[in-house]
Amino acid sequence: MRRIFQAGLPLLALVACAGNGDAAGTGSANSGAAQASAQPFNIEVIADFESPWAMTFLPDGSALVTEKTGRLVHWSRQNGQNRTVEVSGVPQVDAGGQGGLGDVVLHPQFASNRLVYLSFAEAGEGGTRGAAVGRGRLVVEGGTPRIEGWQVIWRQVPKFDGRGHYGHRIAFSPDGHLFISSSERQEFDPAQDMNSNAGKILRLGDDGSVPADNPFAGRGGVTAQIWSLGHRNPLGLAFAPDGRLWENEMGPAGGDEFNLIERGANYGYPVVSNGDHYDGRPIPDHDTRPELNAPEITWTPVISPSSLIFYTGTQFPEWRGNALIGGLSGQALVRVAIDGNSAREVARYPMNARIREVEQGPDGSIYLLEDGGRDSQGRLLRLTPAR
Repeated sequence: MRRIFQAGLPLLALVACAGNGDAAGTGSANSGAAQASAQPFNIEVIADFESPWAMTFLPDGSALVTEKTGRLVHWSRQNGQNRTVEVSGVPQVDAGGQGGLGDVVLHPQFASNRLVYLSFAEAGEGGTRGAAVGRGRLVVEGGTPRIEGWQVIWRQVPKFDGRGHYGHRIAFSPDGHLFISSSERQEFDPAQDMNSNAGKILRLGDDGSVPADNPFAGRGGVTAQIWSLGHRNPLGLAFAPDGRLWENEMGPAGGDEFNLIERGANYGYPVVSNGDHYDGRPIPDHDTRPELNAPEITWTPVISPSSLIFYTGTQFPEWRGNALIGGLSGQALVRVAIDGNSAREVARYPMNARIREVEQGPDGSIYLLEDGGRDSQGRLLRLTPAR
């Protein structure tokens, strides 16, 4: 499959339910851009996947794509044709609701150690479930790729009922530490519970060990893993070119957030939020508790942010250093400019589909994975500058 069309999709309603289990609603204030921007790119439809969730490029230009149902797919193009092969050796996942196979990230020294990291939902005892992260070596021989030496290196504690709000995005810091976003599983209180690693951003060694300089390392247990707390459903996690960590997360009924993540900081959920509970009960805004970190951007109506990268390529020079965020209910690609500790939305490009993943290609083009939604099919799109 390979179709090219000129960008110029119609503006969609930006107030929408996230749908497909990604809960986010609407509120009373709008801190995001009110108007869509003209699209400065062409859109090429590259391939179709089944409920795709994440992707990462390999050094040879091929890519690994996760499908929420549990498949890891090796995708490449040969002589203008797609080639997709299922990778064996991946973990058994608990697929359902928002859970299944999640993020896929390469070790910073992948060229020498071939280590691939996967996040996923796993079943526990008594019908409970939790997010987990593991790693193994990618071996590609004779066209039959596989993961060898698979090992789980992190688990959400405790496991919970239900299949919502796993988070489980993965990012490596410039100094090689492993960061994991861990959502509060629609349970509210874990985000402030220091005996749980849910509702937190976590910092680990690349093998899952706990660094001695973590802010709460002296307390031991899962508390030692915590880098920041008070998060709801963080689905975007990325380091900016200057080395600082940023995150986007879904608010409740309103109040999606874009946050600069600081060591040991508390971001307030569910004590404060710029959204409200779904049953209409108000949640105090961030400005009522100045000791809790407030977001740099909030969105009401929501965009349901799904993913996050910082653009560093050359094909879109005016985008360099900007954050690119996928919107699920917003059905858009959102571009955010960073100025010191502040951020502002500068463009919103309607895509006429729920955007699950944003990734930068080796040549500086932008790749988007559409969320499969109810029909399960999600397209891989490539954006290149309009000529």
